Amino acid sequence: MAKYLRTSGISAALEELIREARERLYIISPYLKLSDNVKELLNDKEREKSEVRIIFGKQELNPTEMSFLQNLKYVRLYFYKNLHAKCYLNEKKLIISSMNLYEFSQQNNREMGVLIERENDGDKQVYEDAWRDIESILNNATDFAYIEAPKEVEKIKDEPLKHASLPKIEIKRTHDIQTGYCIRTGISIPFNVEKPMGYEAYKSWSKFNDPNYPEKFCHFSGEQSNGETSVNKPILKMNWKKAKEVFNL
Repeated sequence: MAKYLRTSGISAALEELIREARERLYIISPYLKLSDNVKELLNDKEREKSEVRIIFGKQELNPTEMSFLQNLKYVRLYFYKNLHAKCYLNEKKLIISSMNLYEFSQQNNREMGVLIERENDGDKQVYEDAWRDIESILNNATDFAYIEAPKEVEKIKDEPLKHASLPKIEIKRTHDIQTGYCIRTGISIPFNVEKPMGYEAYKSWSKFNDPNYPEKFCHFSGEQSNGETSVNKPILKMNWKKAKEVFNL
């Protein structure tokens, strides 16, 4: 029968679920900020050539997390809007829990969860019902592979600039990840002049598919562009020279 889990029990059961997965491993969580332990376990799955499916629900995916996940050949990453469920499943076990994957949640929060085992007669129908729901979520999710993982080069400012015009743009070379800004929302995304929008902005833009439609922010600096940027011209003219220097365009 189903087993109730407290915080430490959830962490231990989740690690065991990932470690034991052979045929399927599904990780469903709105936020993707992986603990070091989970990353090590996913690296183990990669060496075992085990198929892993991760479904998340928040578009502000940290470039570091995306780079790590997209460098794993056997991991597929999907986005499902409004996802709030936290569910972890392999071919034998299912955990439904309040706990996120990152270490703060595992070490500092008080969490609750339930472990369901497919081989137990009393749990089998619950497992199958959850599995059908996961399949439905996956079938309606968007494959996140359209955004390339960030390359290990220089990083610019972490937050969009607030004012429309500034005399200079200072580049902070503090991390080995390239970062840009969505030209419609200003949020941080991987720098890619061919894909200068976050997921939600891209979905909205794709309804009309106008590459010259005026947008609000500069993909390079994050400052307001007052309509001078677009998908065709994602970087403000005054910033183009600096962008070429930083990103070797």
